[in-house]
Amino acid sequence: MKTLTIVLTDGPYISEYAEIACKLADEALKRYQVNIFLYLDAVHIPKKGQNPSFFINAGELFTALAERGAVIRACARCAAARGYIAEEETASRSNCRDYIPGIKISSLYELSEMLSKSDRVISLSR
Repeated sequence: MKTLTIVLTDGPYISEYAEIACKLADEALKRYQVNIFLYLDAVHIPKKGQNPSFFINAGELFTALAERGAVIRACARCAAARGYIAEEETASRSNCRDYIPGIKISSLYELSEMLSKSDRVISLSR
């Protein structure tokens, strides 16, 4: 199966990149393995408890993608700098108590592996 990797750098409500990535990934999951790597402020996307007034809840969109088989990882260094700490994996398939289920904190080494095994890469950043 071919693989698509999407790299995001913007936070969830700074731009529409999170929603665009979800739409791309949703369609791609029909034919591809999909990886999403959250870098810089994008590590805020999977934070639990977000309740945006005028925007779609990006975290919920990402949870649905993870449930469908998308591999979603957040940069460990970026996450730690913003207060999200990797711990032991829980039953919710996450290794951060502040994150929604199915999304893990990982290293840039995993991004490197994702990129090397990808047939296509999309980077959404400013």
